[in-house]
Amino acid sequence: MPTTPRCVDWRHEPRPAISADTPSKSSSTAAPHASRSERRGALGETDGAVPAIPAVANLDPDLLKALRHAATAAADDNVTFYVNSGWRSPDYQNQLLREAIFTYGSEDEAARWVATAATSPHVKGDAVDIGHSDATAWLAKHGAEYGLCQIYPNEPWHYELRPKAIDDGCPSMYANPTQDPRMQQ
Repeated sequence: MPTTPRCVDWRHEPRPAISADTPSKSSSTAAPHASRSERRGALGETDGAVPAIPAVANLDPDLLKALRHAATAAADDNVTFYVNSGWRSPDYQNQLLREAIFTYGSEDEAARWVATAATSPHVKGDAVDIGHSDATAWLAKHGAEYGLCQIYPNEPWHYELRPKAIDDGCPSMYANPTQDPRMQQ
């Protein structure tokens, strides 16, 4: 589901979101993030809802490394990666799902665009949404070289790490998230 861009511009240094020592979810230096219920407030940085470090720092470290390598290569082609969305808290994922149900009028139609918090690879830190169209076009052409694969044709911005793609190419896409067995929980 297209949303208002919430970006991390991969060009600018020294942004903590892309520095060499950015904490990842497996890093012992990563700061714990309070849940929405603990903060009793609106969704914010620690939910991955705004252009902030948690959306990138809480990504799987191998996904983040692949994104950095691909972004560096893309920059040689004058293409900039913008992370519109990366890691999301369960609260934020549930908010996106509620918004999609409102927008599309039913849970079934919303499921074509937004997963539940229990099934979303974003909540696990295993997915990233990239913008602009030149970056997604670059990834469509070169992403497999870095293990970065588009998963659904209806979401050209959504990429996940598939390490075997480096040697074998990206696997076939699912028509949309409703066809993805991971979403059937």
